Amino acid sequence: MITIDGSHGEGGGQIIRTSLALSLITGKPFRIYNVRARREKPGLQRQHLTAVRAAAAVGGAQVEGAGLGATAFTFHPGAVTPGDYAFPIGTAGSATLVLQTILPPLMIAPAPSTLVFEGGTHNVHAPPYEFIVKTFLPLVNRMGARVTTELVRYGFYPPGGGRFHARVEPAGTLRPLDLLTRGEIRARRARALVVKLPPAIGERELAVVSEQLGWGARAGDELRVETSQNASSPGNVLTLEIESEHLTEVFTGVGERGVRAETVAERAAGEARAYLDTGAPVGEHLADQLLIPFALAGGGSYATGQPSLHTTTNIEVIKMFLDVRITAKRTGGCVWKIEIFG
Repeated sequence: MITIDGSHGEGGGQIIRTSLALSLITGKPFRIYNVRARREKPGLQRQHLTAVRAAAAVGGAQVEGAGLGATAFTFHPGAVTPGDYAFPIGTAGSATLVLQTILPPLMIAPAPSTLVFEGGTHNVHAPPYEFIVKTFLPLVNRMGARVTTELVRYGFYPPGGGRFHARVEPAGTLRPLDLLTRGEIRARRARALVVKLPPAIGERELAVVSEQLGWGARAGDELRVETSQNASSPGNVLTLEIESEHLTEVFTGVGERGVRAETVAERAAGEARAYLDTGAPVGEHLADQLLIPFALAGGGSYATGQPSLHTTTNIEVIKMFLDVRITAKRTGGCVWKIEIFG
């Protein structure tokens, strides 16, 4: 039984999700305490509980102590069973994080799976749907799995109500991947999505992107406002997409009540600018999300900026379950090389 202190490092939900995924893959049970101890609302919230239940469903697991607000629980995995599953969160909790919890075991399972997720598709502190589709999954697919998705409905805070489908065709064995250079930047796209809100909100956001990043003045640049009614509640998402030779990175600003459109755009533009300044191919958030698939592939490397607390914490949790060596070394300037050895 592996014992995990949930307050370690970043002390949030990522520790739970990584532990669930790797427990299913390795067959190793775990007990976690101090669940999300570093968060404003400690313990399991709805999206985390859905992730636990999703992992238990696909892995025939026995769970003890998991409930809303629980600060400790035990997870005993069974055999991973691919198939057709649906996971409704019931709130605006991130549905993409639930996907990322069960994707690792399913993408090396013996048969395909079809998944339905309901909840939030665009959350302030979670990977938005576009990041999953344009940044994360293309790299996973290059490693041998084939994961496709379809967005049915946007889901915003507070009611959620978003829905997307995923089809996972497993690889059996994942291929190592190296992402050490970004290559030429081929296109830069900014999309301001406004759902059941005035288009002027998106126009204000794009004006900030144009002013702060200089986008829109060069060939290959695209700035557009997109309107939609396809959600249970109003919402706004600014997506900045940087397509380079070897991957596409996505940076997002999600509209919040009481936060000006200009502030949303400034935050997203700041993240994109920081990424461009490093010259590294892998952004901050992708850096920690690539760790599990790379570890399962038994090797690989990528260049990124200074590793975040999420990344360093994820490394420590992975090493509790898998016999891998993961190094993070500065190679010069703001660039670090993360390398995985099986």
